[in-house]
Formats: sequence, C-alpha cells, structure tokens
Amino acid sequence: MSLPHAILTALLEKPSSGLELTRRFDRSIGYFWSATHQQIYRELGRLESDGLIRALPAEQPARGQKKSYEVLPAGRTELARWTAASQDPKPHRDVLLLRLRAAAVVGTEGMEADLRRHLDLHRRQLAEYREIEERDFGPGRDSVRDRLQHLVLRAGIDLETFWIQWLTHALEEFQELPAPD
Repeated sequence: MSLPHAILTALLEKPSSGLELTRRFDRSIGYFWSATHQQIYRELGRLESDGLIRALPAEQPARGQKKSYEVLPAGRTELARWTAASQDPKPHRDVLLLRLRAAAVVGTEGMEADLRRHLDLHRRQLAEYREIEERDFGPGRDSVRDRLQHLVLRAGIDLETFWIQWLTHALEEFQELPAPD
C-alpha cells in the first residue's frame, strides 16, 4: 500500500506528470522505494478515480498532451493518516544473504567474486549519496522539510556504510576459509 503514498508525497512536493514522477522516482524516491513507469501510471489512475488526485487543467487543449496531477484535500488527508499510523518493521529479505547461507551447504564457488562486486556497488552508491548530501544539504538547509529529507538520505548513507563494513568483513572471512576438499 506504500506506492500510492509515495506518489502522493511526490505530488505534494511538486505537481507532476507521470513521466516527471518516473524521473523523480529514478533520482530520489527510487533510492528507497522503486516503481516502474507502468506501476506509476496505473497508480495515478487509481488515485484519480479514488478522488485523491486530479489532473490539472491543460493550458492549451491538445491531443496527446501529458497530464500533470495535483493532490486533492482527500489525498492530503489520506497521506497524513498513513504517516501518523504506526507500522511494524518488515523482515529484511536479501538474496545475497540467502545465497551465502546456501553456499554453506553446496560450496562457495563464485561467492567471493560476487561479494567483491557487491562491495564495489555499495561503495559507488555511498559516493553518490555523499555527493547528493554535499550538493543538496549544505549549511543553512535547516527547514523541517530539508531536515527530514536529509534524515532519509542519512539512512541511505548509513545503510551503505553498514554494507561496506559487512562485505569487507565477509571477504576477510573468505580469506580464512579452508580450501575446499
């Protein structure tokens, strides 16, 4: 149920078309909540039919013109309700951890190389997050909106830092494993 709330959030930040939302998901929200172009358009239709958003009137009538959407009062109320509600954390699911567990019973062939690949990916993601932090959250950016958005970014930075530390430790463990029989 979170995709509609992610879309409502994005539209409250800035009324947008489906294409603009897709681009914004790729550049920001997508770092922690991903959605495909088709999912976003499908959800826009549902939100509109539920009376939570509306298409903005076109400046000039034209066939095939992209629709921009804005949140209606009912949408803001729904987002506020959802934000205020408590929600338990979800169990973490990670295919790499499952594969590592499987390697304990079938052998580690290919695992070390993939751990190194993951380490490189997490290092690159951390560098990207730090670049965003430096660019978008410098001195003087201390409004409530800025501080909460920075808090979300800090979660990404801290998670990437965790994964880099864990993967480094895992690779050290691999160095100490006895040779396969």
